[in-house]
Amino acid sequence: MSTPTLRHRIIMHAYVTEKSMDEMERQNKLEFVVDHRATRAEIKQAVESLYQCKVAKVTTKIVRTGKIATIRFQKEYSAEDIGSRAGVF
Repeated sequence: MSTPTLRHRIIMHAYVTEKSMDEMERQNKLEFVVDHRATRAEIKQAVESLYQCKVAKVTTKIVRTGKIATIRFQKEYSAEDIGSRAGVF
């Protein structure tokens, strides 16, 4: 799973809602729509390699529109900075 094309297929795009924006500011988290087959470990590896950061925790949930991954970054990395690179703003 280390090829760039597979990493880009795991992370589809940022998932932006009022709740996710609040979590970004208060809890250093971002949400992404991901491939429904991706595991937490694959998601963590993909986010770390795409955005050159360290992930503290990955949680996932299945919703009607697909699979959403909530990524909490380690303290030295800002979710707002990563969000701007991911196209949230």
